[in-house]
Amino acid sequence: MLLIVSAITFFMINLAPGGPSALMRFDVTPEQREALTRRFGLDQPVPVRYLEWLGGALHGDLGTSLTTQQPVLDRIGERLPNTLLLSGLALMLSIVVGIPMGVVSALKRGGPTDYALSAASLLGLSIPAFWFGIMLILTFSVNMQWLPSSGVATSGADFSIGDRLQHLLMPTLVLATAALPTIVRFTRSAMLEVLGQDYIRTASAKGLSRTVVTYGHGLRNALVPVISVIGALVPRLVGGAVVTEAVFGWPGMGRLAVEAANGRDYPLVVGITVVIAAIVILASLVVDLAYTWIDPRIRLT
Repeated sequence: MLLIVSAITFFMINLAPGGPSALMRFDVTPEQREALTRRFGLDQPVPVRYLEWLGGALHGDLGTSLTTQQPVLDRIGERLPNTLLLSGLALMLSIVVGIPMGVVSALKRGGPTDYALSAASLLGLSIPAFWFGIMLILTFSVNMQWLPSSGVATSGADFSIGDRLQHLLMPTLVLATAALPTIVRFTRSAMLEVLGQDYIRTASAKGLSRTVVTYGHGLRNALVPVISVIGALVPRLVGGAVVTEAVFGWPGMGRLAVEAANGRDYPLVVGITVVIAAIVILASLVVDLAYTWIDPRIRLT
Protein backbone atom coordinates (compact mmCIF):
# COMPACT_ATOMS: atom_id res chain seq x y z
CA MET A 1 0.00 0.00 0.00
CA LEU A 2 2.81 2.42 0.85
CA LEU A 3 4.47 1.58 -2.47
CA ILE A 4 1.26 2.33 -4.38
CA VAL A 5 0.66 5.61 -2.50
CA SER A 6 4.22 6.81 -3.00
CA ALA A 7 4.21 5.90 -6.71
CA ILE A 8 0.90 7.64 -7.43
CA THR A 9 1.92 10.77 -5.52
CA PHE A 10 5.37 10.93 -7.11
CA PHE A 11 4.12 10.44 -10.68
CA MET A 12 1.19 12.86 -10.31
CA ILE A 13 3.46 15.61 -8.98
CA ASN A 14 6.12 15.12 -11.64
CA LEU A 15 3.82 14.62 -14.63
CA ALA A 16 1.09 17.16 -13.86
CA PRO A 17 1.28 20.67 -15.35
CA GLY A 18 3.20 22.95 -13.02
CA GLY A 19 5.36 20.13 -11.70
CA PRO A 20 8.98 20.52 -10.59
CA SER A 21 9.91 22.21 -13.87
CA ALA A 22 7.71 25.15 -12.84
CA LEU A 23 10.30 26.03 -10.20
CA MET A 24 12.61 27.33 -12.90
CA ARG A 25 12.46 31.04 -13.64
CA PHE A 26 12.32 32.29 -17.20
CA ASP A 27 15.00 34.96 -16.65
CA VAL A 28 17.80 32.53 -15.74
CA THR A 29 20.68 31.83 -18.10
CA PRO A 30 20.89 28.54 -20.03
CA GLU A 31 23.78 27.48 -17.74
CA GLN A 32 21.68 28.14 -14.63
CA ARG A 33 18.72 26.30 -16.14
CA GLU A 34 20.92 23.31 -16.91
CA ALA A 35 22.31 23.33 -13.36
CA LEU A 36 18.81 23.43 -11.90
CA THR A 37 17.76 20.59 -14.20
CA ARG A 38 20.60 18.41 -12.96
CA ARG A 39 19.99 19.39 -9.34
CA PHE A 40 16.33 18.35 -9.46
CA GLY A 41 17.10 15.32 -11.61
CA LEU A 42 14.76 16.59 -14.32
CA ASP A 43 17.15 15.37 -17.00
CA GLN A 44 16.16 11.80 -16.15
CA PRO A 45 12.90 9.97 -16.89
CA VAL A 46 10.29 10.03 -14.13
CA PRO A 47 10.44 6.24 -13.53
CA VAL A 48 14.21 6.49 -13.00
CA ARG A 49 13.76 9.38 -10.57
CA TYR A 50 11.13 7.43 -8.67
CA LEU A 51 13.36 4.38 -8.35
CA GLU A 52 16.16 6.58 -7.03
CA TRP A 53 13.77 8.16 -4.52
CA LEU A 54 12.45 4.72 -3.52
CA GLY A 55 15.97 3.42 -2.96
CA GLY A 56 16.67 6.35 -0.64
CA ALA A 57 13.32 5.95 1.15
CA LEU A 58 14.12 2.31 1.95
CA HIS A 59 17.20 3.58 3.76
CA GLY A 60 15.30 6.33 5.62
CA ASP A 61 16.07 9.16 3.18
CA LEU A 62 12.95 10.85 1.80
CA GLY A 63 14.93 13.54 0.05
CA THR A 64 15.77 17.15 0.79
CA SER A 65 13.32 20.00 1.22
CA LEU A 66 13.64 22.50 -1.63
CA THR A 67 12.73 25.50 0.52
CA THR A 68 14.92 24.96 3.58
CA GLN A 69 17.51 22.45 2.29
CA GLN A 70 16.78 20.28 5.34
CA PRO A 71 16.17 16.52 5.11
CA VAL A 72 12.47 15.85 4.63
CA LEU A 73 12.44 13.46 7.59
CA ASP A 74 13.80 16.21 9.85
CA ARG A 75 11.07 18.64 8.82
CA ILE A 76 8.39 16.01 9.29
CA GLY A 77 9.89 14.99 12.63
CA GLU A 78 9.55 18.57 13.88
CA ARG A 79 5.82 18.71 13.13
CA LEU A 80 4.58 15.12 13.43
CA PRO A 81 4.48 14.98 17.28
CA ASN A 82 2.21 18.05 17.37
CA THR A 83 -0.25 16.50 14.93
CA LEU A 84 -0.20 13.13 16.70
CA LEU A 85 -0.89 14.87 20.01
CA LEU A 86 -3.77 16.92 18.61
CA SER A 87 -5.33 14.04 16.63
CA GLY A 88 -4.85 11.57 19.48
CA LEU A 89 -6.56 13.81 22.01
CA ALA A 90 -9.40 14.54 19.57
CA LEU A 91 -9.91 10.82 18.94
CA MET A 92 -9.76 10.03 22.65
CA LEU A 93 -12.31 12.75 23.42
CA SER A 94 -14.59 11.44 20.67
CA ILE A 95 -14.41 7.88 22.04
CA VAL A 96 -14.82 8.79 25.71
CA VAL A 97 -17.80 11.05 25.02
CA GLY A 98 -19.27 9.44 21.89
CA ILE A 99 -19.70 5.84 23.07
CA PRO A 100 -21.63 6.73 26.25
CA MET A 101 -23.77 9.15 24.24
CA GLY A 102 -24.57 6.40 21.73
CA VAL A 103 -25.46 3.94 24.49
CA VAL A 104 -27.77 6.45 26.20
CA SER A 105 -29.38 7.29 22.88
CA ALA A 106 -30.08 3.60 22.24
CA LEU A 107 -31.48 3.01 25.72
CA LYS A 108 -33.73 6.08 25.39
CA ARG A 109 -34.82 5.24 21.85
CA GLY A 110 -37.69 7.41 20.67
CA GLY A 111 -37.54 9.69 23.70
CA PRO A 112 -36.53 13.34 24.09
CA THR A 113 -32.96 12.37 25.05
CA ASP A 114 -32.59 10.29 21.88
CA TYR A 115 -33.88 13.12 19.69
CA ALA A 116 -31.64 15.66 21.42
CA LEU A 117 -28.51 13.54 20.99
CA SER A 118 -29.39 12.78 17.36
CA ALA A 119 -29.89 16.47 16.67
CA ALA A 120 -26.57 17.30 18.32
CA SER A 121 -24.82 14.66 16.18
CA LEU A 122 -26.38 16.02 13.01
CA LEU A 123 -25.37 19.53 13.99
CA GLY A 124 -21.81 18.40 14.63
CA LEU A 125 -21.61 16.79 11.18
CA SER A 126 -23.02 19.92 9.52
CA ILE A 127 -20.86 22.65 11.08
CA PRO A 128 -17.72 23.45 9.04
CA ALA A 129 -14.55 23.10 11.09
CA PHE A 130 -13.14 26.48 10.05
CA TRP A 131 -16.34 28.31 11.04
CA PHE A 132 -16.54 26.51 14.37
CA GLY A 133 -12.89 27.32 15.07
CA ILE A 134 -13.35 31.00 14.27
CA MET A 135 -16.43 31.19 16.51
CA LEU A 136 -14.50 29.63 19.40
CA ILE A 137 -11.64 32.10 18.91
CA LEU A 138 -14.02 35.07 18.83
CA THR A 139 -15.83 33.84 21.94
CA PHE A 140 -13.12 32.51 24.23
CA SER A 141 -10.04 34.38 22.99
CA VAL A 142 -11.25 37.77 21.75
CA ASN A 143 -14.32 38.48 23.88
CA MET A 144 -13.74 36.54 27.10
CA GLN A 145 -9.95 36.29 26.81
CA TRP A 146 -9.96 32.93 28.58
CA LEU A 147 -7.94 30.87 26.09
CA PRO A 148 -5.05 31.59 23.69
CA SER A 149 -6.04 31.84 20.05
CA SER A 150 -3.05 30.14 18.39
CA GLY A 151 0.22 28.28 18.85
CA VAL A 152 1.26 25.36 21.05
CA ALA A 153 2.58 27.40 23.98
CA THR A 154 2.86 30.97 25.20
CA SER A 155 5.83 32.64 23.56
CA GLY A 156 8.74 33.20 25.96
CA ALA A 157 7.09 31.34 28.85
CA ASP A 158 8.51 28.28 30.59
CA PHE A 159 7.06 24.87 29.84
CA SER A 160 3.79 24.30 31.67
CA ILE A 161 1.26 21.50 31.29
CA GLY A 162 -1.55 23.91 32.08
CA ASP A 163 -0.38 26.28 29.36
CA ARG A 164 -0.20 23.44 26.81
CA LEU A 165 -3.69 22.26 27.75
CA GLN A 166 -5.06 25.77 27.27
CA HIS A 167 -3.59 25.88 23.77
CA LEU A 168 -4.90 22.37 23.03
CA LEU A 169 -8.45 22.84 24.23
CA MET A 170 -10.08 24.65 21.30
CA PRO A 171 -8.30 22.87 18.41
CA THR A 172 -9.00 19.50 20.05
CA LEU A 173 -12.69 20.36 20.39
CA VAL A 174 -12.92 21.48 16.76
CA LEU A 175 -11.11 18.42 15.44
CA ALA A 176 -13.23 16.09 17.60
CA THR A 177 -16.36 17.28 15.79
CA ALA A 178 -15.11 15.35 12.75
CA ALA A 179 -15.31 12.03 14.64
CA LEU A 180 -17.68 12.40 17.59
CA PRO A 181 -21.03 12.45 15.70
CA THR A 182 -20.07 9.37 13.67
CA ILE A 183 -19.11 7.40 16.78
CA VAL A 184 -22.38 8.37 18.47
CA ARG A 185 -24.48 7.27 15.50
CA PHE A 186 -22.65 3.96 14.97
CA THR A 187 -22.74 3.14 18.69
CA ARG A 188 -26.46 3.80 18.80
CA SER A 189 -27.13 1.59 15.76
CA ALA A 190 -24.95 -1.24 17.06
CA MET A 191 -26.51 -1.12 20.52
CA LEU A 192 -30.05 -1.19 19.11
CA GLU A 193 -29.19 -4.31 17.15
CA VAL A 194 -27.50 -6.02 20.10
CA LEU A 195 -30.22 -5.18 22.66
CA GLY A 196 -32.72 -7.14 20.59
CA GLN A 197 -30.70 -10.37 20.68
CA ASP A 198 -31.79 -13.48 22.57
CA TYR A 199 -28.74 -13.60 24.84
CA ILE A 200 -29.59 -10.12 26.16
CA ARG A 201 -33.07 -11.27 27.12
CA THR A 202 -31.59 -14.40 28.68
CA ALA A 203 -29.13 -12.36 30.74
CA SER A 204 -31.99 -10.16 31.94
CA ALA A 205 -34.09 -13.21 32.78
CA LYS A 206 -31.25 -14.58 34.92
CA GLY A 207 -31.66 -11.57 37.17
CA LEU A 208 -28.54 -9.65 36.17
CA SER A 209 -28.68 -5.90 36.73
CA ARG A 210 -29.44 -3.61 33.84
CA THR A 211 -25.94 -2.12 34.06
CA VAL A 212 -24.27 -5.53 33.73
CA VAL A 213 -26.56 -6.53 30.86
CA THR A 214 -26.07 -3.25 29.01
CA TYR A 215 -22.35 -2.77 29.42
CA GLY A 216 -21.06 -6.26 30.19
CA HIS A 217 -23.03 -8.14 27.53
CA GLY A 218 -24.45 -5.56 25.14
CA LEU A 219 -21.76 -2.93 24.72
CA ARG A 220 -18.89 -5.37 24.36
CA ASN A 221 -20.58 -7.05 21.40
CA ALA A 222 -21.61 -3.71 19.95
CA LEU A 223 -18.04 -2.40 20.00
CA VAL A 224 -16.87 -4.48 17.03
CA PRO A 225 -18.51 -2.27 14.35
CA VAL A 226 -17.71 0.82 16.42
CA ILE A 227 -14.01 -0.04 16.42
CA SER A 228 -14.21 -0.47 12.66
CA VAL A 229 -15.54 3.03 12.19
CA ILE A 230 -12.96 4.43 14.63
CA GLY A 231 -10.22 3.03 12.39
CA ALA A 232 -11.88 4.61 9.36
CA LEU A 233 -12.01 7.97 11.17
CA VAL A 234 -8.22 8.25 11.45
CA PRO A 235 -7.81 9.57 7.86
CA ARG A 236 -10.63 12.05 8.50
CA LEU A 237 -8.89 13.34 11.61
CA VAL A 238 -5.58 13.70 9.78
CA GLY A 239 -7.32 15.46 6.89
CA GLY A 240 -9.30 17.68 9.23
CA ALA A 241 -6.08 18.66 10.97
CA VAL A 242 -5.14 20.69 7.89
CA VAL A 243 -8.03 23.11 8.42
CA THR A 244 -7.83 23.05 12.22
CA GLU A 245 -4.09 23.71 12.30
CA ALA A 246 -4.47 26.55 9.81
CA VAL A 247 -7.21 28.22 11.87
CA PHE A 248 -5.39 27.91 15.21
CA GLY A 249 -1.83 28.37 13.95
CA TRP A 250 -0.93 24.90 15.20
CA PRO A 251 2.52 23.87 13.87
CA GLY A 252 1.66 20.37 12.73
CA MET A 253 1.64 18.21 9.61
CA GLY A 254 -1.44 19.94 8.23
CA ARG A 255 0.21 23.36 8.13
CA LEU A 256 3.42 21.79 6.83
CA ALA A 257 1.50 20.19 3.97
CA VAL A 258 -0.07 23.54 3.04
CA GLU A 259 3.33 25.25 3.20
CA ALA A 260 4.89 22.52 1.06
CA ALA A 261 2.13 22.77 -1.56
CA ASN A 262 2.24 26.58 -1.70
CA GLY A 263 6.04 26.57 -1.92
CA ARG A 264 6.09 23.75 -4.48
CA ASP A 265 8.33 21.74 -2.20
CA TYR A 266 7.69 18.47 -4.02
CA PRO A 267 10.00 16.15 -2.04
CA LEU A 268 8.29 17.35 1.14
CA VAL A 269 4.83 16.77 -0.35
CA VAL A 270 5.72 13.19 -1.24
CA GLY A 271 7.28 12.59 2.18
CA ILE A 272 4.25 13.93 4.04
CA THR A 273 1.91 11.78 1.94
CA VAL A 274 3.91 8.61 2.62
CA VAL A 275 4.13 9.28 6.37
CA ILE A 276 0.39 9.96 6.66
CA ALA A 277 -0.36 6.79 4.66
CA ALA A 278 1.87 4.83 7.06
CA ILE A 279 -0.07 6.23 10.04
CA VAL A 280 -3.39 5.21 8.47
CA ILE A 281 -2.12 1.70 7.71
CA LEU A 282 -0.81 1.35 11.27
CA ALA A 283 -4.19 2.47 12.62
CA SER A 284 -5.90 -0.21 10.53
CA LEU A 285 -3.55 -2.82 11.97
CA VAL A 286 -4.31 -1.70 15.53
CA VAL A 287 -8.05 -1.94 14.77
CA ASP A 288 -7.66 -5.49 13.46
CA LEU A 289 -5.76 -6.49 16.60
CA ALA A 290 -8.41 -4.84 18.78
CA TYR A 291 -11.06 -7.11 17.26
CA THR A 292 -9.44 -10.15 18.86
CA TRP A 293 -9.47 -8.47 22.27
CA ILE A 294 -13.11 -7.44 22.04
CA ASP A 295 -14.44 -10.66 20.50
CA PRO A 296 -12.62 -13.91 21.42
CA ARG A 297 -14.44 -15.70 18.60
CA ILE A 298 -12.37 -13.75 16.07
CA ARG A 299 -9.22 -14.79 17.88
CA LEU A 300 -10.14 -18.46 17.52
CA THR A 301 -10.73 -18.12 13.79
